[in-house]
Amino acid sequence: NNIIDVRSKREFKESHLENAINIPLLDIKRKIELYVRQKDKKVLIYCEYGGRSAKAVKILNDLGYINVYNLKGGLENI
Repeated sequence: NNIIDVRSKREFKESHLENAINIPLLDIKRKIELYVRQKDKKVLIYCEYGGRSAKAVKILNDLGYINVYNLKGGLENI
């Protein structure tokens, strides 16, 4: 499973889900393929509240990723 944290590096350092990879939202379009090459792999995206991750899901869908999920409410909801 691929768990992607789209928050800033600083936010990621403060706390993150176990096994998460940090790819800040601004970098997601050009860096996602370094970590997730197969576009049918499951990808869980999260941020603090769910806004940035929702944008990231749309970007990945536009790039052809088909199993992308947003952690609604983000870390605040866990």
